Amino acid sequence: MLSIMEVTKRYGKLVANDRVSLEIQPGEISILLGPNGAGKSTLIKCIAGLLKFEGNIFICGNENKSIEAKRDLGYVPEIPALYDMLTVWEHLEFIARAYSLVNWKDRAEELLVRFELDDKKKKTGSELSKGMLQKLSICCGLLPNPKVILFDEPMVGLDPHGIKELKNLIMEMKHEGKAILISTHMLDSVSEFWDSTNIMMDGKIAARRTRAEIMGTNEKLEDLYFQITEKDKMSTGGEQIQ
Repeated sequence: MLSIMEVTKRYGKLVANDRVSLEIQPGEISILLGPNGAGKSTLIKCIAGLLKFEGNIFICGNENKSIEAKRDLGYVPEIPALYDMLTVWEHLEFIARAYSLVNWKDRAEELLVRFELDDKKKKTGSELSKGMLQKLSICCGLLPNPKVILFDEPMVGLDPHGIKELKNLIMEMKHEGKAILISTHMLDSVSEFWDSTNIMMDGKIAARRTRAEIMGTNEKLEDLYFQITEKDKMSTGGEQIQ
């Protein structure tokens, strides 16, 4: 459903993504892990069509910058990109018009209730707190009921209720057959529901594991993560972490 093939993104001489390839199937929750600067957000933006890149990305069989692909894609950025002068409800109406949605109001109402924004429909973006903006960004990204959903650090800024509701929604979307990619550097925030994990380092996928692979061995995902991301650091005893 989401296919990334040999994607490379350069900023001048800096290679932010280096021939990255991965696939996410319907009903799969895939996690993109890595420290700050590993290339996670750059890859997410390439998938969303916000950056030019080398290689190919297909969403439901369509090239990612095509209209058909954009209709199937939902994107929740790390920093909400909302409008100060639009109200909460006007943001959702804007998305509905952009996607030519019909019968969208009931879904919009449900999302607002779940994220405790139903009593804030008339508040403008400038009146919302950081956490409320994040919740509204999630509502906007999910309103079109996309088949492929990208989340970039979605739980940063959310209160406990928002985190719980987002996790519930992610599991519901999984059972509906959506393909979900979540970029984060907080392993514990997604530890209970991932199906596959991709650990990024220096712009590359340094390791990929499925939950079944981890459960079938004595390997611990947390240990693997630190082995990869701290491989160049020296321990207090002066020995390199292997």
